[in-house]
Amino acid sequence: GSCFIRTDQLDGETDWKLKVAVSCTQRLPALGDLFSINAYVYAQKPQLDIHSFEGTFTREDSDPAVHESLSIENTLWASTVVASGTVIGVVIYTGKETRSVMNTSNPKNKVGLLDLELNQLTKALFLALVALSVVMVTLQGFVGPWYRNLFRFLLLFSYIIPISLRVNLDMGKAAYGWMIMKDDNIPGTVVRTSTIPEELGRLVYLLTDKTGTLTQNEMIFKRLHLGTVSYGTDTMDEIQSHIINSYSQVHTQNSGYSTSSTPSRKPQSSAPKVRKSVSSRIHEAVKAIALCHNVTPVYESRAGVSGETEYAEVDQDFSDENRTYQASSPDEVALVQWTESVGLTLVNRDLTSMQLKTPGGHILTYYILQIFPFTSESKRMGIIVRDESSGDITFYMKGADVAMSTIVQYNDWLEEECGNMAREGLRTLVVAKKSLTEEQYQDFESRYNQAKLSIHDRNLKVAAVVESLEREMELLCLTGVEDQLQTDVRPTLEMLRNAGIKIWMLTGDKLETATCIAKSSHLVSRTQDIHIFRPVATRGEAHLELNAFRRKHDCALVISGDSLEVCLKYYEHEFVELACQCPAVVCCRCSPTQKAHIVKLLQHHTGKRTCAIGDGGNDVSMIQAADCGIGIEGKEGKQASLAADFSITQFKHIGRLLMVHGRNSYKRSAALGQFVMHRGLIISTMQAVFSSVFYFASVPLYQGFLMVGYATIYTMFPVFSLVLDQDVKPEMALLYPELYKDLTKGRSLSFKTFLIWVLISIYQGGILMYGALLLFESEFVHVVAISFTALILTELLMVALTIRTWHWLMVVAEFLSLGCYVASLAFLNEYFAPITYFPFFFSADVAFITTMTFLWKVSAITVVSCLPLYILKYLKRKFSPPSYSKLTS
Repeated sequence: GSCFIRTDQLDGETDWKLKVAVSCTQRLPALGDLFSINAYVYAQKPQLDIHSFEGTFTREDSDPAVHESLSIENTLWASTVVASGTVIGVVIYTGKETRSVMNTSNPKNKVGLLDLELNQLTKALFLALVALSVVMVTLQGFVGPWYRNLFRFLLLFSYIIPISLRVNLDMGKAAYGWMIMKDDNIPGTVVRTSTIPEELGRLVYLLTDKTGTLTQNEMIFKRLHLGTVSYGTDTMDEIQSHIINSYSQVHTQNSGYSTSSTPSRKPQSSAPKVRKSVSSRIHEAVKAIALCHNVTPVYESRAGVSGETEYAEVDQDFSDENRTYQASSPDEVALVQWTESVGLTLVNRDLTSMQLKTPGGHILTYYILQIFPFTSESKRMGIIVRDESSGDITFYMKGADVAMSTIVQYNDWLEEECGNMAREGLRTLVVAKKSLTEEQYQDFESRYNQAKLSIHDRNLKVAAVVESLEREMELLCLTGVEDQLQTDVRPTLEMLRNAGIKIWMLTGDKLETATCIAKSSHLVSRTQDIHIFRPVATRGEAHLELNAFRRKHDCALVISGDSLEVCLKYYEHEFVELACQCPAVVCCRCSPTQKAHIVKLLQHHTGKRTCAIGDGGNDVSMIQAADCGIGIEGKEGKQASLAADFSITQFKHIGRLLMVHGRNSYKRSAALGQFVMHRGLIISTMQAVFSSVFYFASVPLYQGFLMVGYATIYTMFPVFSLVLDQDVKPEMALLYPELYKDLTKGRSLSFKTFLIWVLISIYQGGILMYGALLLFESEFVHVVAISFTALILTELLMVALTIRTWHWLMVVAEFLSLGCYVASLAFLNEYFAPITYFPFFFSADVAFITTMTFLWKVSAITVVSCLPLYILKYLKRKFSPPSYSKLTS
């Protein structure tokens, strides 16, 4: 090439001999063969001072150019851990184009069903207010400026509209949230919303993620099956002894010492042949599991060691205490950890080789020739390795039984044992191998590389070449790995089912894994039929499969995301109707947007309340779309937890959250809302009676202070103490989750209960006002004090009748309110004077208030207003008791 040297000491006449040492090159593809070079230039004269060197060189490689296709192995996805080497890369998807952002949706403002129901009742009360005002003006005869009287009546009866209801409910919701976070039985629970705690008591559908939500995402090796013999967790020591013996024999044979090899053969010759056969098969199976994977061991530097970074990796090679495994799947890590436990340890791996350490401490090196990664289509992964010591080339493969059954040689036990392991809730993998000659591998490699460079139908051609190897492979073993469920998942799911909640599991995992976890978690009972929705791609196939599904009754449904998309496209209503009848539904291979779409479908078609629970960023859309979102703080971060309405630390906490806190929140808010409406209705009824008696005059019965004090000082504490009420103890609510079913029917707050409270208000308001007018006809000047006193006592008694379980704060609230009222009678008696338009009305006489006549007559009015209601309530509990009363008795 050409170069330009800038220096102060070149005279142009001397023939300089330059030697260029290139230290680093980086190719710039856009500029052809132009290289950017950091170089050192040496001249014959050492005193030559060269300031800079710039050059353009053309590459003259003796090796042929290497062509490589762009595939999944050349890309690094988000959160990838680089276990070895360095990476120079280009970020091609960022910002709005990242998968997590594209799978999220804008959150909606969530409003509880109780709030919507109370809004409907408030509208009905507003219509009643207008109707009552129009009736009063009509009975008045439309005399004078009747429209002015109409507005005055609207203001007088405005207590029908429960303005204080929103304040009481919001304070109640804040109290519910505080109780949830202070519950020691569900530590770490965080309430991130103050608007929908009652929704926890109205849920019908629970949509849950699988990995990290139902499971711990931690795999444990449980079973190794060789066809004739099976090893479980209690017999792993036998495998370990076989591995120790086999590798010790291999080492002694390779060492060449005849004296040491003879004793080792002697006991082996006397042993039965079956024993020897099993030992060799175990040896091959464990070696295959230790080699066929994509796991890389990583050595962490010791804490507290500083300044020795360069030597840390050398010092820590093959040190067990600092080794961790990195892999794309926890299944892979579980398998490698198991081979380590039985004696064959993966100690090092790079792009071209891996090293295994035997029980005797010897290092075996295997060169990685080819890797065939796992895909959802192939359901298997393979690797071709060359043994450094012997030069043997072996093709190992492992995968799902559905994919491997046609690849391995004929056998009569694989299908049966896979079924047995699946029924135990284990994730199964079939391991096989095939020995290759050098000629076979060279032929395969040329065809494989040629297929990888194809521009058209590359995947199909590559798969065809690989499949040419996947014939008549030797079946080595069957492995069973358990994805441990979270603590108490089974009893929690059973509790939710008994509570009438239908559970749908939405997961991105494959169908076999999802079905396996559904069985092991008892989401699907072992005796229950399962209908696996076969893959459909067209409308006709979807129609046929739906008809087949329709003929089955009381069976769980398992469907993949692709099939679900087709069914929803053509038969949305029919599919949702059939799916909602299933006791459990499992949707696998679901994208995050699909999860949210399913939630919205259930809301739209059923009108029931939905709850979504998850632990990762892919669950955020589902959590935000549901009526109630619950996030679990798991290994995938806090993204789901922060986006949810409620955050918990374990799945089992959802049982207490719904059965106890959700149930109490709904029943308390329903009682509180209806009582606040009753409080406004009763005083409006008294005002209507008062106006009717005085020829429909639009004058107020009580002055402003009494009206304000009635809704605050005199009745607020007892009414608000309803947020402490509970019909059954928490232990009883958890023991009998069937109590939760009643809440979904919405009977605690409905138009029926609302009308009952309206009738109660009209009855009590009429009794209080007419009783005051009849019993105190001679002392009519005291009608305000008399009627208001009876009203306050009635409200306090009604709170006592409504309460089902007394709390000491309720008693304090009752007596505090009564004490405040008695004090106001004594010190604020001028406010008890009636309207000044009537000069014959005077202030209440304190002396009269303290007489026995006043006391017994007020008591009589109060008893008449409350006793019939108590008798009716007693008879109702006697002859038609609610479900919770049967348990408390």
